Amino acid sequence: MHRTMTREDLLLIDSRIRTLGVIAGWLALLLIACVTLSPIQDRPSLAGAQLERFVAFATMGLAFVLGYPRRTLLIVLFVVGSAFMLEAMQLLTPDRHGRLIDAIVKAAGGTCGIATGRLVLLYLRGKIERLRARAEQSAG
Repeated sequence: MHRTMTREDLLLIDSRIRTLGVIAGWLALLLIACVTLSPIQDRPSLAGAQLERFVAFATMGLAFVLGYPRRTLLIVLFVVGSAFMLEAMQLLTPDRHGRLIDAIVKAAGGTCGIATGRLVLLYLRGKIERLRARAEQSAG
């Protein structure tokens, strides 16, 4: 038997998505900072460095948008600022080098993640509205 989702169900799903986004976003930033500022020999490598930078910041941007859906502009400033700040902080470590192209790749990845997150939110919002309309039709 198919059970219609209630408003409470939808609010619970929204709350869980936000919580997961907040946790994932901050964990991603912590991991990125550790990898960015650790000695070069300790840096893990899974793919090409530029691809790793792009994907890491895309993941962080996506997570933050899901966690803080009404703060998109602040998230853009934070993610792009983090990209440039972390690259600049590499200049303070003896074995790392901060490069403008690396910061640009990170900022581009973060921006793409944020845009993807906004698209996901639009899709989910439409899905929720359709479920809500279906529930109202069933009740009425």
